[in-house]
Amino acid sequence: MPITPEQQAEIAEARSKAHPTLRAVSDGIEAQLYNAVPALDHGFVRVIDYMGDDAAIVQAARVSYGKGTKAARDDRGLIRYLMRHWHSTPFEMCEIKLHVKLPIFVARQWIRHRTANVNEYSARYSILDKEVYIPSPEHLAAQSTTNRQGRGDVLEGEDAQRVLEILKGDADQTYAHYEEMLDEDGLGLARELARMNLTLNAYTQWYWKTDLHNLFHILRLRADPHSQYEIRVYADAIGELTKAWVPMAWEAFEDYRLTAEQFSGPAMAVLKRMLAGETVTQADSGLSAGEWRELQGVLGKG
Repeated sequence: MPITPEQQAEIAEARSKAHPTLRAVSDGIEAQLYNAVPALDHGFVRVIDYMGDDAAIVQAARVSYGKGTKAARDDRGLIRYLMRHWHSTPFEMCEIKLHVKLPIFVARQWIRHRTANVNEYSARYSILDKEVYIPSPEHLAAQSTTNRQGRGDVLEGEDAQRVLEILKGDADQTYAHYEEMLDEDGLGLARELARMNLTLNAYTQWYWKTDLHNLFHILRLRADPHSQYEIRVYADAIGELTKAWVPMAWEAFEDYRLTAEQFSGPAMAVLKRMLAGETVTQADSGLSAGEWRELQGVLGKG
C-alpha cells in the first residue's frame, strides 16, 4: 500500500489549507499538489512545491516585467521556438520539488542525473519499513541477447515462478535478519550497519528538486520506451504532472524531444540520397552496421 491512512489524512489536511499569494500559480499543478500518484507496487510521486509556469518561461525569454500584452498563441510560439532551437535558460526559471518513494535500485539509476537537489530518507537514523518491490510476472524477462542493458523474452511457467520465489524469499529473510540485528534486547547492531544487509528492491524515499530544463532532459531519457520499465513508470507519472504544470512547454517538449529523432551528419546525407530517389545500402552508406540498423528502425524499415 503506497499511502497509509495516516499519511492520507496528512495530505488531506495540507490540501485543506489555502494560502493567498502574489506569485505565479499553475492551476493544473495546484489541483495535484500534495496528492500521491501511485508508482509500482508500493511507490508514489507527490508534488510538494513548484515555482513558475509557462508564463515564467516567456517572461524570462523576453526579460519583461510581467505577462505583457502578447497573446497566448504568441507565448506558445515563443516556447516552441525556444525548445526547437535548444534554448535552456528560460526553462530553468521553473522549478519543481517532488516527494518520491521508490525501490533502491531505481534510486541508484535516478541519482545518475546529478542536476538536482536531493535529500534521501536516512536508514542511519530511522528503520526502513518492510516494503519491497516484487515485479509482476509480465515484467519478468530474460537477459537480452543483443543488448547488454536490456531485457529479452518474458519468462514463463516454472522459471517465472522460481524467480518470484527467490525474490520474495530473499526479501523476507534479509528483513528478518535486519530486525534481528536491530533488536535492542538482542544483538543491538547500529542502524547504519544493519541496513547493509537489505536488498536493492527495498523502498527508500527522497525529496527531489530540479528545474524544468533538467527535468525535460531526464524525462527524454527515462520516458523513452527503451528505458528500464521500473524507472519509466516514475518518468511517465512525472510527465503527466509536468503536463498539468506547464502545458505549453510540455507540448513543445513532446513534439521536439520526446517523440522526435536526431540524425547524425552521415545519416542526414543518406536521407538526402534516399529522398532524391537513390537506393542506398549499408555497404555504400558510410554508416556502421549499428548506425544503419538504428536508421532503418527510425524509418520503420527494421
